[in-house]
Amino acid sequence: MLKEDELSNEIIGAAIEVHRNLGPGLLESAYEECLCYEFVNRGIKYERQKLLPVAYKGTKLDCGYRLDVVVNDLVVLELKAVDQIQPIHSAQLLT
Repeated sequence: MLKEDELSNEIIGAAIEVHRNLGPGLLESAYEECLCYEFVNRGIKYERQKLLPVAYKGTKLDCGYRLDVVVNDLVVLELKAVDQIQPIHSAQLLT
């Protein structure tokens, strides 16, 4: 298992590789597919579209939250294919 700093470097390297090959302008789903392809080639464990229940008044509810990619059960990736990060994107990360 990779250490946290090594894992971060691998994730960033994979993302840069995807961007170099695809460039801007595609849908988020295309970038996610290619990023996960890079993870497979690098031997990095990941989960796509992992369900995240909401805890409300002590009860876990399935409200449809999904994490784009979870790497090594340690890093959550929220992928965006936008020109500019908006305040709502920052709010998503905090939630």
